[in-house]
Amino acid sequence: MAVKISIIGGAGFRAQYFLRIAQALPEQFQISSMVVRDPSKRIAMEEQWRVPAYHSLEELLKYDRPDFIVLCVSSSQSLDYLIKLAKVGIPVLVETPPAPDMQGLELLHDKLTLTGAKVQVAEQYQFHPVQEARLALIRSGKLGVISETTVSISHLYHAVSLIRRILGITFEEVKIKAMRFESKWVSGPTRSGPPAEDRMIPMQRDLAWLDFGDRLGIYDFTKDQHRSWIRSNHLSIRGERGEIFDNRILIQQENTVPLQMDLKRINRGEYENAEGYFLQGFLCGEQWLYRNPFAPARLYDDEIAIASCLAKMAEYSNGGPEFYSLAEASQDHYLGMMIEKAIMTGETVTTSKPYWAK
Repeated sequence: MAVKISIIGGAGFRAQYFLRIAQALPEQFQISSMVVRDPSKRIAMEEQWRVPAYHSLEELLKYDRPDFIVLCVSSSQSLDYLIKLAKVGIPVLVETPPAPDMQGLELLHDKLTLTGAKVQVAEQYQFHPVQEARLALIRSGKLGVISETTVSISHLYHAVSLIRRILGITFEEVKIKAMRFESKWVSGPTRSGPPAEDRMIPMQRDLAWLDFGDRLGIYDFTKDQHRSWIRSNHLSIRGERGEIFDNRILIQQENTVPLQMDLKRINRGEYENAEGYFLQGFLCGEQWLYRNPFAPARLYDDEIAIASCLAKMAEYSNGGPEFYSLAEASQDHYLGMMIEKAIMTGETVTTSKPYWAK
């Protein structure tokens, strides 16, 4: 039976992801209702998605009782909704970041975590298929102890979430050095879509070194790089026995024989294959490091990752394990803010033990 989900903020950019995923996977997810405050957008969303839309949470709860709610509002609006939903006992999957600043993050801990509210955060980057494959290789132990990673994929807390997960970091102290390099490059795609004209624009590349003592995380990101047609994303992981450099894997085995392999993306529906068009998974040599649990649905990688958040949230709301808690989300946002501080001040910033880890 499909899990019943309501969306608050149903007309926004992020909400569209959840609606598309539910449409592609109706046997797993059903969007049963939405809250859309703007009257004209509310009517348009109902017509487009054939889902009942209400002007407020209170009105929605008169007609629907979802298994959990996806909260797609600004971080400054999240807390009020989270407190209301905690009082009525409905689990919540909230968008990133869960609060705009340190005061808000600490309030989340006091008002929600300490009171046992069932809240998880929709941080999807760790569930991207290629990241799942890389993390599976780390867990296999073939790289040995991981000491370094460079993440040049997305901005601030998204990148920090990958750095922490790859290095096995929780709430440890970190020293952060950072810098900003400015240059011009041709304008490319943004959240609004492809470029309408060819023009040069100023861009800022932010670099930060997160020194955890025995482990190093390097952050490298330029605005809209992850959507760019002319700038590549990059991720490398270094362990004592080998490394992953994007999709290239180098390992020295205990018998001193080196292994040189590639992460191979396997899509169906290419050339003469008639199984349908979808991602099957990632192979490394003869081993599947990742199999797409949502095949044969036609979802792109970011949608697959967000669908993973929904599936894990369905399990969590039914008594299953956490997968990305408010404490983890708060830590990643905190370190993201400290990276920005190090860039702005030019000084080495040392983090303290966060409130939510005490």
